[in-house]
Amino acid sequence: MTTDVHTTTGDRLYGPQTELGVRNFPLRGRAFGDLVPFVRNYALVKLAAARVNHTHGVLDEVRRDAIVAACQEIVDGVHPGQFPTPLVHGGGGTTANMNVNEVVAARAAQIAGVAVHPNDHVNASQSTNDTYPTAMALTLLELVDAPVAALRELAAAFDRKAEEFDGVEHLGRTCLQDAVSLTAGDSHRGHAAALRRVADGLREAAHALHEVPIGGTAVGTGIGAPDGFAEQAAAELAELTGRPVAAAPNRFDAMSHMDPYAAIAAAGSRAAITMAKIAADIRLLSAGPQGGFGDLTIPAVQAGSSIMPTKVNPVIPEYVMQLGYRVRGQALTVDCAVADGELELNVMEPVVIDALTTIFDDLTAAAETFARRCVDGLAWDGPHRERNLAGALDHWVELSAAEGYETATTQLRGTATTQPGGTATTQLDGTATTR
Repeated sequence: MTTDVHTTTGDRLYGPQTELGVRNFPLRGRAFGDLVPFVRNYALVKLAAARVNHTHGVLDEVRRDAIVAACQEIVDGVHPGQFPTPLVHGGGGTTANMNVNEVVAARAAQIAGVAVHPNDHVNASQSTNDTYPTAMALTLLELVDAPVAALRELAAAFDRKAEEFDGVEHLGRTCLQDAVSLTAGDSHRGHAAALRRVADGLREAAHALHEVPIGGTAVGTGIGAPDGFAEQAAAELAELTGRPVAAAPNRFDAMSHMDPYAAIAAAGSRAAITMAKIAADIRLLSAGPQGGFGDLTIPAVQAGSSIMPTKVNPVIPEYVMQLGYRVRGQALTVDCAVADGELELNVMEPVVIDALTTIFDDLTAAAETFARRCVDGLAWDGPHRERNLAGALDHWVELSAAEGYETATTQLRGTATTQPGGTATTQLDGTATTR
């Protein structure tokens, strides 16, 4: 159902298709308009299409200029309340596309003083099926910058800690048992390396989105669009965004298969897992402080108990870990959506962009908070660091390398049995000694 001439009511620019979407899909999460970069990039897609349509005689100059001006206003944030469509909705994004078409048409009609139709003019040579994933790709390319930068800054925070505590030794542990010593610098440089690797992986995964399906229209054939529209519209988008946007070499693939989005979700999950593992390690090394490892201390950012005075909890590492759980859950959502897009089109795109932008937000929040509220104030001054370090097995490993494993084992067993007040240790042959 569309109107012949688009009209508005009062200050409202959107029309009946948007209203039906709002009615059919109760808002339980974000609205389309809440994801401002998505609205902005969608407007850029319509702007680029209008320019190309004019070159092919599909739009007259008056309507082209009016549509371009209306789109530019949306890009500039002039109409923030006009996109009430729920971000997640059925129909493969049609409701969001019509929301944009109706707003642009209504505003263009006001600007030009002529009738501008949301389908015949604003949506000319296009379909939801190619414009929605194109706008989605442009949005994610823009938004991925934040988590990548946050992960790299967290890596830099660990580099600073590595330099600050480079000469401080602590007990290394494997299987949670005493192992050999290493320096705090060794540990933190390892953290930094892992974080840079996952940041690079996230950036690389997003790179595939530079190839967009614009011009594929309904199912990839380009039906209803002039010859050359895809390449010309992509070139316009490259100019508008400053990104190396290009038309997908195979639009049937681009519109049917969304595995690049699954790769981004997997890269985000990998980053979350890595960050959460580091947070869990720091939480464990700060445990106690009297009854736990007590190797390092982290900032006391808030009271840890409503009943136990002076108790301090590792709330920042726990925050990072919990956001990591949510990222992994959102990544699973993306996997399911990518797998369930049948035949020529994946209609599950709305939940994919909702999940991926949530992943980006959570990674950014976790990395920024971890760096500023925990790592920057971390210190290797725990009450048990030196005592724990005394249990390092460095000497015995070196003896084993020089004189053999059995010799070192015999001497270590003899040393352990002569030390009073130790703890029971079971040897490989089943005999018990004390340390």
